[in-house]
Amino acid sequence: MSDEQPQTTDSQSLVNDLLSQPFAATPQPTPAAAAEAANPSARLTPEQEAQAHELAKQLDVKTQDAVMTYGAAAQKQLGQFSQTMLNQVQSQDTGAVGDALTSLMARLNEANPDELRAENNNIFKKMFGKVRRSIFEITAKYQKIGAQIDAIASRLEKEQQGLLTDNKMLDELYGQNKAYFDALNIYIAAAQMKLQELDQTTIPAALADAQASGDQMKVQEVNDLKQFQARLEKRAYDLQLARQITLQQAPQIRLIQNTNQALAEKIQASVNTAIPLWKNQVAIALTLLRQKDAVTAQRQVSETTNDLLKKNAAMLKISAVETAKENERGVVDIETLTQTQNDLVDTLKQTLQIQQDGRAKRKAAEAELSNMENDLKNHLLDYTSGRMQGPQA
Repeated sequence: MSDEQPQTTDSQSLVNDLLSQPFAATPQPTPAAAAEAANPSARLTPEQEAQAHELAKQLDVKTQDAVMTYGAAAQKQLGQFSQTMLNQVQSQDTGAVGDALTSLMARLNEANPDELRAENNNIFKKMFGKVRRSIFEITAKYQKIGAQIDAIASRLEKEQQGLLTDNKMLDELYGQNKAYFDALNIYIAAAQMKLQELDQTTIPAALADAQASGDQMKVQEVNDLKQFQARLEKRAYDLQLARQITLQQAPQIRLIQNTNQALAEKIQASVNTAIPLWKNQVAIALTLLRQKDAVTAQRQVSETTNDLLKKNAAMLKISAVETAKENERGVVDIETLTQTQNDLVDTLKQTLQIQQDGRAKRKAAEAELSNMENDLKNHLLDYTSGRMQGPQA
């Protein structure tokens, strides 16, 4: 309530200021239109109705420019206010917010879920360089994206503060617009009160006086009153058009505020919900990926250990069996002794046979030699005794 009271006081002060110069100078008025329906105080509070009666009393039918300057100050300030509204609309650069949100979505879309999928890493793929990027490279990439997102989030927060600041200023503009609307209602009501007074009291009385006196100047006064009435009707219509502008500006101000508020809420949702959620999910995915890599590495160590144990066990079995066999063997195998003995017996047999054959051959040779010796001796004897005959011719 403490915030609403100063705003109400400021609006009332602005209304009073607008009503303080009812006959200020103004540019050429717009074309006139029909007057408003005849209950001038229908839209007014009791206080505003009293102000309207006071303004109606100030409308002097004998002042030539009274109608022209009536409400001119309010119209002029309304024009300035309209220009302020136009400047505000033109300065609403929502493109910066849109660009920041687009950049944010682009950075978020750079995150590839497939990179965070835990996969089994085959040791042979690692040997040939066909494995996916290491966990360190993926972590570095997401750290870079996270830094960019933080920068965009900071930029969005600044834009959000700018939008909220604009909305506060638009609240002030809305209050001013409401003050212009109230002031114009009072001006219009005062003009209509004056028109009713002219139509129902002043002009009929002047007309009756002119007809009774037959004075031409009195007739001219009646004509002047009717001209004043016509101009005041046109002026009231101009003020109604100005009031219509304030009616249109009220939803326009609220539309701008709603757009700003929607953008600010979108930024808040992105900064406070989407970005933290993205970071949490990436952190969880990276943690799971590290766990999967650790499990894979542990599995490889276990498999390598098991393979080594199996190979060692097989080698131990073979070695133990061979050693046991060797331990159970004698220095010389029985087969070897048997083979050696058989070879020795065969050798002895063959040697004995060779010796026997050699002895037999020697005996035969000795007999042959004896025969040869006897034959030679006989021939020598024959030759010595001359009994040997020479070769026949």
